[in-house]
Amino acid sequence: MKKGILLACLFLITNLFAQNRLELKPDNTNIKINKEIYGHFSEHLGTCIYEGIYVGEDSDIPNIDGFRKDVVEAFKELKVPVLRWPGGCFADTYHWKDGIGPKEDRPSIVNVFWGGVTEDNSFGTHEFLNFCELIGTEPYLSINVGTGTVQEAVDWVDYVTSSNKSPMTDLRKENGREEPWDVKYWGIGNENWGCGGDMAPDYYANIFRNYSSYIRGEDFQKVICGPSGNDTNWTETILEGLKGKNHLAQGVSLHYYTLPTGEWANKGSSTDFGEDMWFATIRNTMKIKNYIEQHLEVMDKYDPEGKIKLIVDEWGTWYDKLPGTRDGFLQQQNTLRDALVAGINLNIFNNNADRISMANIAQIVNVLQSVILTNGPEMVKTPTYHVFNMYNVHQDANLIPIDFETENYEYNGDSIPALTASASEKNGITSITLTNANPNKAIAVNLQFGKDFKSAGGKIITAKEITDYNDFGKTEKVFISDFKIGKIKNGTLEIEVPAHSVILVQVK
Repeated sequence: MKKGILLACLFLITNLFAQNRLELKPDNTNIKINKEIYGHFSEHLGTCIYEGIYVGEDSDIPNIDGFRKDVVEAFKELKVPVLRWPGGCFADTYHWKDGIGPKEDRPSIVNVFWGGVTEDNSFGTHEFLNFCELIGTEPYLSINVGTGTVQEAVDWVDYVTSSNKSPMTDLRKENGREEPWDVKYWGIGNENWGCGGDMAPDYYANIFRNYSSYIRGEDFQKVICGPSGNDTNWTETILEGLKGKNHLAQGVSLHYYTLPTGEWANKGSSTDFGEDMWFATIRNTMKIKNYIEQHLEVMDKYDPEGKIKLIVDEWGTWYDKLPGTRDGFLQQQNTLRDALVAGINLNIFNNNADRISMANIAQIVNVLQSVILTNGPEMVKTPTYHVFNMYNVHQDANLIPIDFETENYEYNGDSIPALTASASEKNGITSITLTNANPNKAIAVNLQFGKDFKSAGGKIITAKEITDYNDFGKTEKVFISDFKIGKIKNGTLEIEVPAHSVILVQVK
């Protein structure tokens, strides 16, 4: 009788692990995961720039040339690889010459898209590019196409990047910068199908050709405004309009935001939710995988050599604003749910690293799915911050393809994959990141390496409740901690991924 029970238990355990299996395919590792996939986005929106990044040199908040010292240190730790600016919708109303020269002489601007606030332009081109140098990140500039001109764009490029003698380089030197900055990423407009001018795709394709032909730089990566969500008609039309001129574009942008309800008018709370909204958020997040596949299919048709890359330069969760906060500031909290969203998206981007060269979560401070929140002199690192920190082992690593099988997470008659994963290798260390979206169940997984490694270690991000978040003046509830890993036997490691968690397994 005891023998029969033992055999039954062994059968159940074997089948449990067999259902959730991850096999590494290290012989096929010839694709690099560009570090820029772990990029960020900063827009003149709410308190992202002012109060979040920049407080001015006279502020009582500790700063370096006006940049918050705590934020600078946090971004250095995070290894932010690329930062997009000045928008977003703001980019297509922004005239860069208003943001240079003595600050007392700079004209003010009304931010017509985000709250109708008046800004003094004290944070402009010099401030942004100096900030990028300070934290060690690549700048990604968005050119004003909606209300700008080709000449304005050409002058900005010349002002920023040229070492030749010209009126623009002379002006830069007058404003205190002798040497040019190294800027290679240039977005030609933003959401030109919407807030960037309500353009038809064929019209914008011609506008892009016009702008791009005058923006010349040997190493420039010029990004054409791509679609929102699954709008493959926009992708098809702009690439058709680029036919014969593919050299003008090095990237196509894609924007996709996760809305729990799928409705802009009522998106749902960032903190007050149950399993229904947890499930809906994860389900809608996972849609990006299919959208990416759909757009890549179109891109392969017009660019079979894959020279034009997909750049997901706006992604993340978008909820209703926190009660009591200002309209148009898009201020929300960041819970364990957002950690799962970040981990799932990054795993998807990693696994498409052959065609995705950059991604930028929206936004870096105080807005939408930010990695940092500030409140006066206080700062907290969000659950999303910790996911980016844990996942930065993938930056510039070699992608390891995986053969992956996962059970489903079922809720109210609907189902989604319970687990997502990606793997890479760098400096002799193999890193595997996994997410478990099931909030109620730990899931056993069989990791198959094909060979024995000498050591294994792990990290985990989870919390007691799915609604837990990190708040000002309180002990962190969501953070990185050690995750106990067993021993590898015969090239196999059996682990149990806890409910509602993101984990990192490293072997060498």
